[in-house]
Amino acid sequence: MSPVTGHHDVLVLGGGVAGCVLAARLSEDPARGVCLVEAGPDHGVDRARWPRTLLDAHALPRDHMWERGVAVHRLRARVLGGSSCVNGCWHTWGSDADHEEWTRAGGPRWSAAAMAPYRKRAAAAMRLRPVPEREFSVWARAALAGARELGYEEVDMGVPGAPGCGTPLLNALDGLRWNAAFGYLGPARSRANLTVLGEATANRLLLDGGEVVGAEVVVDGRTETLTADTYVLACGTFGSAGLLLRSGIGPADELREAGVRAEVDLPGVGANLSDQPGVFVPLAPTPDLNAALAAQEKEGELYVSRMLIRAASTHCPAGGWDLHILPSAGDPLFGSLPPGQYEAGVAAFLMKPASRGRVRLRSADPAEPLDIDPGFLTDPGGRDMAVLREGLEIAQRLAATSALAPLAGAVPSGELTDAGLRSRLGTYWHPVGTCAMGPATDPLAVTDGAGRVHGVSNLRVADASVLPSVPAANTQFPVLAAAELLADALKEAAR
Repeated sequence: MSPVTGHHDVLVLGGGVAGCVLAARLSEDPARGVCLVEAGPDHGVDRARWPRTLLDAHALPRDHMWERGVAVHRLRARVLGGSSCVNGCWHTWGSDADHEEWTRAGGPRWSAAAMAPYRKRAAAAMRLRPVPEREFSVWARAALAGARELGYEEVDMGVPGAPGCGTPLLNALDGLRWNAAFGYLGPARSRANLTVLGEATANRLLLDGGEVVGAEVVVDGRTETLTADTYVLACGTFGSAGLLLRSGIGPADELREAGVRAEVDLPGVGANLSDQPGVFVPLAPTPDLNAALAAQEKEGELYVSRMLIRAASTHCPAGGWDLHILPSAGDPLFGSLPPGQYEAGVAAFLMKPASRGRVRLRSADPAEPLDIDPGFLTDPGGRDMAVLREGLEIAQRLAATSALAPLAGAVPSGELTDAGLRSRLGTYWHPVGTCAMGPATDPLAVTDGAGRVHGVSNLRVADASVLPSVPAANTQFPVLAAAELLADALKEAAR
C-alpha cells in the first residue's frame, strides 16, 4: 500500500516533537495503522546520515528552518524531530500555577499529579540527564555562586517547584543532541503499521458535513490526498493554526476576507498566541574569562549556558515565578567573533506574559507565509513591561555580584526607555496557545482537554498550540508530556 494512496487509521500531520511522540505511542498497537507526515526531511534512523549541525548539542543550528532572514520570533524547524533538532537541549518544568490554569481549561487530566507519569515517560524517552560537572564553565560556576549570593536556593528544575536557581535537564549525550526522532521514532521504525512520510507538506484538510474526509498534501511537487479515520494536527503553534485556517476552520469573517470558504466558525483559531520575550544585557569578558572559555572549547566542552534563576517579580502570585534569568558566555547567538573572543551577558525572559498575539492568513495560498504577530508587551495594563524591567534589574544585580563581576564588566549604556527596550527584544522561542483548549461554551476555545477540535468529529490537535497559557518553563519538556497525555486520550477514545 502506498502511503500516499492508502488509507490509515490515524494520520498525524507534523513530525516535530509532538508528532514523533504521537506516532510512536499510537503505533504501539499493531492493529492501528499510523502515518506520520513531515514537511521537512527525514534523515532516517542511522545517525551517521544526519547533518553534523543537527547532531551538535553545542550550537543552535539554523539550516533546517521554514523561513530564512525573518524576525527571530518566526523561526521554526522544518525537519523530522522539529525543535528538538535545533534548540538548546534544555528541559525545565513549570509551576503548580501552570497546571491550575490548564486544569481549568482542560480538566483534571492536566493537573500536576495526573501529568507526572507523562513527565517521567518523556524524560526516559529523551534520555534527560543532569548537567555533567565537566560541562560547567568558569562562568556557569560563578553564575551559580552569584545566584546564591543574591539569596536564591538551589531547586530541581525538572519538576514543579518554587523560585530558585539550578541547572536544566539535558537531552545532550556527550555533545550529541538526542532529538525526538531518535528517542521516540527510533524504537518504532521497524513497526509494519507505522509509515513515516518526509518532505510532504500539508496544505489543507478537506471537510464534508463537519467531518474531515482527507488531507491535501504536496509530495514531490504533486498534490495528493491522504485519508484516515482520525486526523491529528501536530504542526506546532504556528503550523497547526495555519492548517486549520487554510481548511476553513477559524473566524468566519477573517477566512472569507482571505479568500477561504468558512467551514467551521471557530474564532479562537490563531488567537491567544503567547510567547516569552526577553532582553539580553551584554557584558565585556575579561581576558581571563576569554582564556578560560577558549581552554574549555579546546576540550570540546564549552556550552553557552548551563544554569538559570527562576525569579518572581512583585507582580507574581506567591509560590510561583514569572522570570528566567539566564547568564551565558560562549560563542555569540548571532554573528561571530575572532578566535579566542566570546560573548558574555545575562538575559531576562518574561515567562508568564499577559500579552497575546495572533496567527492569521495573508491569503488562501498555502505557499504564502503566515501573518504572525507575537504581540510582545502589548497588554493594556503594561504589566509585562514592568515585569521585564524587574527581570533586567535582577540580571544587573547578578552581573554585579562578587562571583561574576571579576569575570565580565558592564557595557556602558544609557537609561533604557520603553522604546529602547522594545527594540532589543528577543524571544525564548516558546510559542503556545493558538488552538487553545477549553469548554465548548468558551467562544475562543478551539479544542477540548483531549485535543478534539470543537465542531469537527474526527479531528484533534496535539501540540503546544492547545496550551491556553505558556508554562513558566522552557516548553519542550511540557510539550513532550502533553503529547504523551493526548496520545493516551486518543487511545482511550478508540477503545
